[in-house]
Amino acid sequence: MIILIKKNKLIIILSVCIIVLISFFTVLPKVLSSHYSFQESALSVESISTSSKPNIPVFVPTYVSTPEPLKAIYMTSWVASNSKLRNSLVDIIDNTEINSVVIDIKDYSGKIVFSVGDNSTLKAFGSEEIRVSDMAQFIDSLHKKGIYVIGRVAVFQDAYFVKHRPDLAVKNSKGDQVWKDRKGISWIDVGSKEYWDYIILISKEARKIGFDEINFDYIRFPSDGNMQDISFPWSSTTPKSIALRNFFEYLHNHLKNSGLKTSADVFGMVTTAEDDMGIGQVLENTFPFFDYVMPMVYPSHYPPSFMGYNNPAKYPYEVVHSAMESAVNRAKISSTTPNKLRPWLQDFDLGSDYGPAEVRAQIKATNDLGLTSWALWSASNKYTREALKSE
Repeated sequence: MIILIKKNKLIIILSVCIIVLISFFTVLPKVLSSHYSFQESALSVESISTSSKPNIPVFVPTYVSTPEPLKAIYMTSWVASNSKLRNSLVDIIDNTEINSVVIDIKDYSGKIVFSVGDNSTLKAFGSEEIRVSDMAQFIDSLHKKGIYVIGRVAVFQDAYFVKHRPDLAVKNSKGDQVWKDRKGISWIDVGSKEYWDYIILISKEARKIGFDEINFDYIRFPSDGNMQDISFPWSSTTPKSIALRNFFEYLHNHLKNSGLKTSADVFGMVTTAEDDMGIGQVLENTFPFFDYVMPMVYPSHYPPSFMGYNNPAKYPYEVVHSAMESAVNRAKISSTTPNKLRPWLQDFDLGSDYGPAEVRAQIKATNDLGLTSWALWSASNKYTREALKSE
């Protein structure tokens, strides 16, 4: 009996051992295998999670080739920021001969009116004031209509940057205070090369969101204010015309491969002046460095002595024809195609009322010289629609 019990115990023990061994070689690998599969499953879930993240569309700017002829109107950044106001100007473009628009991207205030994105260098200046939050989308919508878009930059008139870097500013004669013009606006000295780089940065950033061309305004030394109490710490040893030409050349060299077209605004009287008029502008110095030159030949801005008229504003055809004829002749002498020239024309009341006849007279004067491109200026953005041909 005892032997039988011992035998049974032995059988039970052996059975348990066999079960354990079987479990070790069969069940455990499955468990381990199951654990490994979980890790793979977790990785798979992570992959799925990553791949299922929403695709954020990357904005790709579009561009439009420069129209020939170009016929433009000017739009302030404030109008561009208001869909109702800007749409009224777009309607003019859609339904008339106008095919281009000039939009402020940095005005006299010095503020950059569109988002500079992740450009940390520009952001560091603090000059970004996003007045037009959808500038890129607005430009894209214009391009879809075939409208050419020009960004206007007021260059050396920059009240904000002077506050940021007063050491680069035009100063009083003692050099201890920032000089201001009659409107109370301060200026950057033309000779400040650090500021040149800033202008180039803005221009390249504008290209990224779709601007086809940059129009450079206020590319000159100041002229209105106490000119007896003024000094230029960065250009005092260089003739004004040379200092400005150096800027033009630097700008050209740094933007020529950017894809941007460039245009330069010059005083209307620069086309007939024999010197730099004390502001550094010489017409011939602009030709090599800009794709287009835009003399501001507003009849109201000419003095009573011009062409013997008591009030040149009353003679829109004669003034524009005389001014631009001189520009054409000087371009030819400089071996420059006159097609570089596209005047700014007056569409505002000053010196005389300007209606359809006066605006059209300026366009005719331009065309009679063989020039086909022009732009209308109205600071209020109110344009004489009746002066424009319907499309």
